[in-house]
Amino acid sequence: MLHDPSQDLLFPKLSPEELQRLSEHGQVVEFNSGDVLFSEGDPLYQFYVVLEGQVQVTKQVGGEEQTLVVHQPGEFTGEISMITGGPALATARSLGSSRVLEIKPDDFKRVLAECSQGAAVILAAMAERSRDVELQLRQKEKLAALGKLSAGLAHELNNPAAAGRRAAQQLREAISSVQARLLKVCEELFPDAQRQLLIEVQQEAMAYSTNAPRLDPLTQSDREDALSDWLDEHDIGRGWELAPVLVSAGVSEEKLTTLADQFSAEALTEALNWLIETLTLTSLVNEVEQSTSRISQLVKAIKSYSYMDQAPLQEIDIHDGLENTLTILNHKLKYGITLKREYAPSLPTVCAYGSELNQVWTNLLDNAIYAMGGKGEITIHTALELDQVVVEIADNGPGIPVDIQSRIFDPFFTTKGVGEGTGLGLDIARRIVVKRHHGELNVNSKPGRTCFQIRLPLRPPKHPVETCTVDTHESN
Repeated sequence: MLHDPSQDLLFPKLSPEELQRLSEHGQVVEFNSGDVLFSEGDPLYQFYVVLEGQVQVTKQVGGEEQTLVVHQPGEFTGEISMITGGPALATARSLGSSRVLEIKPDDFKRVLAECSQGAAVILAAMAERSRDVELQLRQKEKLAALGKLSAGLAHELNNPAAAGRRAAQQLREAISSVQARLLKVCEELFPDAQRQLLIEVQQEAMAYSTNAPRLDPLTQSDREDALSDWLDEHDIGRGWELAPVLVSAGVSEEKLTTLADQFSAEALTEALNWLIETLTLTSLVNEVEQSTSRISQLVKAIKSYSYMDQAPLQEIDIHDGLENTLTILNHKLKYGITLKREYAPSLPTVCAYGSELNQVWTNLLDNAIYAMGGKGEITIHTALELDQVVVEIADNGPGIPVDIQSRIFDPFFTTKGVGEGTGLGLDIARRIVVKRHHGELNVNSKPGRTCFQIRLPLRPPKHPVETCTVDTHESN
């Protein structure tokens, strides 16, 4: 795993000498499990150094209490607001029994003035933590905003999409009824054998069009030209306009020839016009059904992507998260990107922050698409190795230059043009994987292949504030 130098600044451990100097200005206090050292918004509180046990720091974001860090012995908390004079930015509570050194505000200021070595450590950590907290909160607020957007979309789109599906189904039934009545009206024009043949062709074409495979443009064009020529040869007008409908319904030249052998020229024109008009109606119904279904799929994907109405920490299906992300990014993928999925069967769930992991997949996939210029192949590989789930996202783009590979995780570093990137995508991904999930984020790049590998433990360290749940929420 790439070394994260910011960890040394974010959570430095005070040396025994520094602890000894600090102890002269404070008192040792013992806390039981769950005891609160200070609460978010408190105007007055102390500076604390952990001597034994652990202290968890949490913050309310979007109505949820989120863990920012768990401090170990030798680490400290409370310095940011102590120096700025503002209220507490977060809540600190004891994980199990703990012993901490408590220093009051006036004594803390005296420490900064008298203990230059300790002050340097504390001030450096404060500066780094301020930036880190700002980035975390900015990201969490974006996710919270996405959740609200998802709620609005779900409400505004799900109902009309469901209504559209019902209308399409009713329209299909109405068309079938009208067609049956029309055939009865046409009994005098078409004898029984001709009418039966026409019905068979129609039913086959309707069944084909409902689940028709997508033809490549060249094949589609060739078949349309062939049918258009056939229609012209048999004096059926508007062949260029009618041929695409027949091709989409799987009607071949052979099938048309079978009809021509059974119908007179005049009857053939009427029969084909009837057939094409009914197929056009069926095609429109199919299009309405597919469009409303696509709306429902997108709403479901957005709700799942943002984990709307769900617990922040829960058992996550990695494959579901990847697929939801691919759905969200489909507008960037469908015009030139080939996706290759190498998913491990029966991959176990991971106890994780689902919406944050989806942000990781989004950032890595978006970078891969950009690196390849929107054209190329992306391979997503998953596996289980011991007690870790491994996800690899690889592209066959030009690769990351060797001289900048060590900098790509730095905040605000970007190779994109002005206005195209913030330089925070990989920094955010690293923070989510390494700091939030105690995992690893590695990269291996050479011309023709860049692979980002994410390793996530199946079970992260347990926190009493947040427990991993199996969410039973179902998207509508």
